[in-house]
Amino acid sequence: MDKLDKTDRKILQLLQQDCRITTKELSEKLHLSNTPVYERVKKLERSGIIKGYVARLDPDKIDRSMMVFISILLTKHTRDVVEKFEAEILALPEVMEFYYTSGNYDALLKLMVKDMKAFQFFIQEKLSKFEHISRFNSTFVISSADKLGYDL
Repeated sequence: MDKLDKTDRKILQLLQQDCRITTKELSEKLHLSNTPVYERVKKLERSGIIKGYVARLDPDKIDRSMMVFISILLTKHTRDVVEKFEAEILALPEVMEFYYTSGNYDALLKLMVKDMKAFQFFIQEKLSKFEHISRFNSTFVISSADKLGYDL
């Protein structure tokens, strides 16, 4: 897709604020008719700029109010080891995000669990079963401030 123009950027901003906004509502906010707005959204989807739409859940209401970041050092860094580790770790329901990183650690996980007991279970019964982890460090989130989406 060619460069994003001002209208595309505004569409993306509005969709990041509320992905359930209708084409009609988008059209009203952009002062355009429905058809060009609809076509622009479809073009953004087809090009892969819009990868999907998700519902944000309240962690407290689904018993996942404890957020932990785990930095992991792997013993091997071959493509097979990293890809296998990524696939298997993302299959765990507690793991929300995975990043392969540089620096002192090789990977960063974002975990959501109910409480410290659930975190302990995750470490002892799940994370400890991975053979190529040599060390990890946990960082517990005290509070967070959400910023949805990207500035365009």
